[in-house]
Amino acid sequence: MTTGLSDTREEERREITPQAADSRDTLLTTNSKLPKALRALFDGVPATVPAAVAQLEIRQIACDSRKAAPQSLFFALHGAKADGNTFLKDAIANGAIAIVSEDRAPGWLPADVAWVQVSEPRKALAIAAANFYGHPAASLRLAAVTGTNGKTTTTSLLDAMVKASGAKTGLFGTIAYHTPRGEYPAPNTTPESLDLQRFFAEIRDEGGEFAVLEASSHALSMERLWGCHFAAAVFTNLTREHMDYHKTFEDYFAAKRRLFEGLGAGAPDVAIVNSDDAYGKQLGGLARRTVTYGIDSTADITTKKFQLSFEGLTFAAQTPNGKVQVNSRLVGRINVYNILAAIGAAQALGIANTAIETGLQNLASVSGRFQRIDEGQPFFVIVDYAHTDDALENLIRTARELNAKGRIITLFGCGGGKDRTKRPVMGEVTGRLSDLTILSSDNPRSEDPLKIISDIIVGLQKTSGKYLIEPDRGKAIGLAMDEARAGDIILLAGKGHEDYQILASGTLHFDDREMARAALRARGYQHA
Repeated sequence: MTTGLSDTREEERREITPQAADSRDTLLTTNSKLPKALRALFDGVPATVPAAVAQLEIRQIACDSRKAAPQSLFFALHGAKADGNTFLKDAIANGAIAIVSEDRAPGWLPADVAWVQVSEPRKALAIAAANFYGHPAASLRLAAVTGTNGKTTTTSLLDAMVKASGAKTGLFGTIAYHTPRGEYPAPNTTPESLDLQRFFAEIRDEGGEFAVLEASSHALSMERLWGCHFAAAVFTNLTREHMDYHKTFEDYFAAKRRLFEGLGAGAPDVAIVNSDDAYGKQLGGLARRTVTYGIDSTADITTKKFQLSFEGLTFAAQTPNGKVQVNSRLVGRINVYNILAAIGAAQALGIANTAIETGLQNLASVSGRFQRIDEGQPFFVIVDYAHTDDALENLIRTARELNAKGRIITLFGCGGGKDRTKRPVMGEVTGRLSDLTILSSDNPRSEDPLKIISDIIVGLQKTSGKYLIEPDRGKAIGLAMDEARAGDIILLAGKGHEDYQILASGTLHFDDREMARAALRARGYQHA
């Protein structure tokens, strides 16, 4: 059985807006470090640094030619969409004095630019970044959460528990990156290894003790976490997602499994795995210690009964470290799983049960995750990030369990240029479980929105479910309001916390939460 509201589309789901890119450029170029000798950056990397350049002073590392600066070391990485080796001249023009690549040096390379050839450049980048920033992760206790759904909610819960203990920490995931110095945009679910080590250094330098992060399958396969040792590693669940990247479900699981096998720094101290998930059961014994969680099961962390309402969750969690009383404003059976997972991770980090309970009470909501929009209307409006068939099914079932009497109106679309195989499956889910489906756009990108919708209809027509089509998402939200009657639940699924929409014409500001409030007010609803 799989569980968890969808909490991330991982980094391939998003593009960086100009504002986010500007902020990120500032992040990577401020707080310059003392220069490091080129050879010192390759300690632990299978590479030969020519003696003539071994003491070359490096003031910055970059893996984006636009961010190269005077006296920088540029890593030319082969990416899914671009090859860093095609931007060597740009990097050198911006001040790079040394290049790292798996390719041979080109004949035109200037004599004063050093070249280091490596067999695994992404691992080399992760190690060099750690060397550059003085191995900051060694000063922190790290916790990572992986799985298809539930990562953002689980990490948010764990972050709240750690903060309730009084410790300084960092949080990295789909919504934003946080360190004791502030909040930064999150272009990727899991930061690039270079960025991550920089963030770890910020936490360390501010007296922090912990870092909590979402570990996406992309990040795990791209070695962004290479060399990081985790005190706690959580597995939530595994369902269909990212088949455009991983090609097979087995490859997708293998990427997730790497977190528990260890990433060049030993297996995690404690693995916290969902024993109600078939793939979670396969992860036992990989970490130094395994703790299971589940509902109505023989799991190590469990609960026998809980109360569900739109006001939140109340239950007692049974754990190896004693009972934990849960009073949370998060809603739904699915969040019971996320809470149990976070409790297990917090205990693995040494957080006291009293702080765990306080953290649970302190977290009022998670942005774009079953987020209620209330302008005094006689029906419910919920915004959620669900964008896979499993997440969508869990979302609809959660709504039905909370309100069995009203109708469920589900509005969703699918992203363009991504995995087409999930589109009909998602259509079948909403047709089977919703009273009315409204098909609209998500981030269509360069694809024709009507073509995407046609792919969804293939699955929806296998059911007897009723549906309407409105490609303009703003108009579709208004249509959902017009269709709703007292006691109904409108589910605006797929975009959650996102405040943009990617069209063929470009990226524009679009927020389901703002659009829902505007639509409600336009229909005469508004709190005094």
